[in-house]
Amino acid sequence: MVVQILRELDRRKLDASDDGLFYAAPRFVQHLDAGFRARLTQLYRQRIPACADVLDLMTSWVSHLPEEITYQSVIGHGLNAEELQANPRLDRVWVQNLNTNQALPLESASVDAVLITAGWQYLQQPEAIAAELLRILRPGGQLIVAFSNRMFAQKAPQIWLEGSDQDHLEIVARVLVAQGWPQPELLAEPTRPPGPLGWLGGQGDPFLAVIACKSLA
Repeated sequence: MVVQILRELDRRKLDASDDGLFYAAPRFVQHLDAGFRARLTQLYRQRIPACADVLDLMTSWVSHLPEEITYQSVIGHGLNAEELQANPRLDRVWVQNLNTNQALPLESASVDAVLITAGWQYLQQPEAIAAELLRILRPGGQLIVAFSNRMFAQKAPQIWLEGSDQDHLEIVARVLVAQGWPQPELLAEPTRPPGPLGWLGGQGDPFLAVIACKSLA
């Protein structure tokens, strides 16, 4: 049973049109800066074993996985088929709008890690997605939700537009715990851009992550 946390008002978007239309044209650009991406790849290197079956949910043409590691399999989901086909890390892919259909076409206990990068902030039904992710993960498997303070504001639900970085971490954690996940680990770290700007103390995209592990029981 899905436990609802958000109010209906929290789920509203400035642009209520079909998300598939918004993402119909491929965007072969980086949505996060180099400092953030480096920190994310480091986290994946530390947390995801090479023997893992990985689901990269709400992904695009790049997965940020460490290049030197070959995983058992990497499954990709997104809203743009061209972006998914251009991603060299993905072994198989599918396109699905998670705001209209939250049922994932994967067997229960079939993956070891789920990654969501710069995607959670667009979910209007995060509770149902959290429940599905708990279903498809194997015992001991982990979910890594990473994001920064960037977004397509017109496509982010009201709760995300109104919240601070800390609020965002806490709402993701609340949604997960309500569906039966153990209390997750929350990361909030500054990053620095590479090169002279970073040497001079320049700030990059803040690195925010929620890491949850499915119970072994």
